[in-house]
Amino acid sequence: MPRRRQSVHLGSGSDGTDDSDSSAEREQTNSSESDGNIPKRTRLTRASLRLSQSSQDTPDVKRVGDHDESPPLTPTGNAPSSESELDISSPNASHDESVAKDPALRDSDKDLSHRPKRRRCHETYNFNMKCPTPGCNSLGHLTGKHERHFAVSGCPLYHNLSADECKVKATTREKHEDETKVQEESNRHATRHQTPTSKQTRYKEQVTEMRKGRNSGLPKEQKEKYMEHRQSHGNTREPLLENITSEYDLELFRKAQARASEDLKTPQEKLRIQGQITEGSNMIKTILFGRYELDTWYHSPYPEEYARLGRLYVCEFCLKYMKSQTILRRHMAKCVWKHPPGDEVYRKGAISVFEVDGKKNKIYCQNLCLLAKLFLDHKTLYYDVEPFLFYVMTEADNTGCHLVGYFSKEKNSFLNYNVSCILTMPQYMRQGFGKMLIDFSYLLSKVEEKVGSPERPLSDLGLISYRSYWKEVLLRYMYNFQGKEISIKEISQETAVNPVDIVSTLQSLQMLKYWKGKHLVLKRQDLIDEWKAKETKRGSNNKTIDPSSLKWTPPKGT
Repeated sequence: MPRRRQSVHLGSGSDGTDDSDSSAEREQTNSSESDGNIPKRTRLTRASLRLSQSSQDTPDVKRVGDHDESPPLTPTGNAPSSESELDISSPNASHDESVAKDPALRDSDKDLSHRPKRRRCHETYNFNMKCPTPGCNSLGHLTGKHERHFAVSGCPLYHNLSADECKVKATTREKHEDETKVQEESNRHATRHQTPTSKQTRYKEQVTEMRKGRNSGLPKEQKEKYMEHRQSHGNTREPLLENITSEYDLELFRKAQARASEDLKTPQEKLRIQGQITEGSNMIKTILFGRYELDTWYHSPYPEEYARLGRLYVCEFCLKYMKSQTILRRHMAKCVWKHPPGDEVYRKGAISVFEVDGKKNKIYCQNLCLLAKLFLDHKTLYYDVEPFLFYVMTEADNTGCHLVGYFSKEKNSFLNYNVSCILTMPQYMRQGFGKMLIDFSYLLSKVEEKVGSPERPLSDLGLISYRSYWKEVLLRYMYNFQGKEISIKEISQETAVNPVDIVSTLQSLQMLKYWKGKHLVLKRQDLIDEWKAKETKRGSNNKTIDPSSLKWTPPKGT
């Protein structure tokens, strides 16, 4: 009986393979109509091996068990170490756990110990919407600015305070900060005093008076109280700090704690505190991507049936997303992709860059955008990928070309944006790949004989990367410059950096001054020497783009 043609879903790969849960159910339904024994054989796992060992009179079952000992390859090129690696959210999770606990199966898996273990990136975030401190109801915040908290760093109970006390302390700190700002504003245009004012002298005397008794020993009753608190709560509470030091120093410490708790909030916790993510909302918490298990940072609009699972399995080559590891293993056995689609326009060593047209490879580019949104805050493009070109950087080994990062670029940009969106995968961050992607985007602008700039707004990490790149480009230009007069226009034409970005970078480096009606560029030799010392220290291992390795011509119509 011919099967109906299935409509292409966003999550399906462009290789034509159908590995979704619905397709698996259809296959089992169709097969059950023709043969009633086949569905039973498809549900057999390692338990069939145990049964075949006990009863040698069932050759069909033994063949299924033998086949299950060598499952399809995973994205790392190796078979999973055991059936216990299946997704715990799958319906057969309890069955798999009982199988994994069987002594006979553990003995059969001893030869798999040499295989590499999956590596996990980033600290796991607690998505249970509860503070880990025992007895805490997650109400209040150490800063006094929020109604809820989800980490120990912001827990008032852990710091032996109440939510109301935190709010009172926050009001006092804000009042003191406002008074300080007013005083600084009034003294900005005043003549600077060489000696302390009478107000500053009185304040110094008050602080000295408060600190006089901080070195005196604690009374016996106070020590017993502290020891009792320590024994009853252990490490689940902060030690009592009263009377250990002066009130002034203790308040400074509390202020630093509050500021640290505000800075230590993860992106997910910030969204939860602001009310943008609720307990019932669908948000993917982790993804299995090749040899890595990555914690996500932001929400991505995956289909609801996938987002509600909390954990997603993504093929690192075709970027198709799946619901369970079983489907991923079956997909990897059939997936023929080992590198991104499109043309390879750059290769040096193990690093390659592929140019992927959003119109020709729409499914791949949409999956790439959905994956990138898990780690980008300001990204809004997901499905309308046809007007863009995607430049995907990969690192090759014997198993294929692994995704390092990418940037997208409009085919026709009226504002000469050379980057619309840029991302380095979390497992490759802080290794120089982000700067390589930026350098490659400006290399394309040089070939096009244009001046480029990234599209705004930039993410926090993107802004840091671009400022670091612009600083390095300008200092290298200054180091090699031998003339007497420097023109911003000439710098822009040689480096393909927008003049606005050059001026903002020069201002941040304090290399741009206004004198006698003219703007002057100062050549700060100390910054140049510092940059040169860092370049020498990096040596030949520095990750850079080689223009001679680029094989690319600008697309027509750009």
